[in-house]
Amino acid sequence: MTVTFKTAELERCYVQSSEGKRAWGEKVARLYGRRVDALYAAESAQDLYALAALRFHPLKGDRAGQYAIWLTEFMRLIVTFKDRAMTVVQVEEVSKHYGD
Repeated sequence: MTVTFKTAELERCYVQSSEGKRAWGEKVARLYGRRVDALYAAESAQDLYALAALRFHPLKGDRAGQYAIWLTEFMRLIVTFKDRAMTVVQVEEVSKHYGD
């Protein structure tokens, strides 16, 4: 799968784990790196559904068209797909699942 990042900061947090640790803490940064690795390894969104640990699912409401990947109980990785075949994914954000 082709992976892009919405911001340079999100890409830096993937490339340099110390940036991710500074932004979200050690556990979230470690899982963020693993999840982005899974995006790179997947051929399409179907592969992500097959990995139960990701808890990959489409979002609803004002987030329709976006997908979530589980990081921790309260944190998730939000992605969007840039093509119909769902083989080009953009990392949008890391956010709290239930707000503040």
